[in-house]
Amino acid sequence: MRKLKITELKRLTAEAFKDSKKIPLVVVLDHVRSLNNVGSVFRTSDAFRVEAVYLCGITACPPHPEIHKTALGAEDTVDWVYYKDTLEAVDKLKKEEYTLCAVEQTEGSILLDGLVLEKGRKYAVIFGNEVKGVQQEVVNNCDICVEIPQYGTKHSLNVSVSAGIVIWDLFKQLSD
Repeated sequence: MRKLKITELKRLTAEAFKDSKKIPLVVVLDHVRSLNNVGSVFRTSDAFRVEAVYLCGITACPPHPEIHKTALGAEDTVDWVYYKDTLEAVDKLKKEEYTLCAVEQTEGSILLDGLVLEKGRKYAVIFGNEVKGVQQEVVNNCDICVEIPQYGTKHSLNVSVSAGIVIWDLFKQLSD
């Protein structure tokens, strides 16, 4: 096998990406402190044609060299909005009839491999702070909570790793 050159990958241009059909998914970052995590989420959101990323609270916004280091330009292709308060973003999404899904370990959370999405619906997936997770008041306003099954000794994954796993799974269910 021969590795493909970047010119052989036939990726969309930034302009073509902006005009392309997106999956009905908004990613919400609730007080994510690491700029590298923010950049990684942008890059994953670009890879799977996410509609937008909402950056909330202490989550940093582009342009920033540390975000760019991991986003590699995806911060310029994926639409994003900043909200000082995550609940403001959640309220907006509710009014726009998004199904709100926190990625969090809660009573009654659904394991990711058991989550079934409904085609034609819009979803927002919320990822929380690296230490505290999704704020309880945000969880209280969500329709569902999803948990990534884990079988080792640790009880959590890095937020950008979690985002990659969850966004990929949702993409498979929401894409045409």
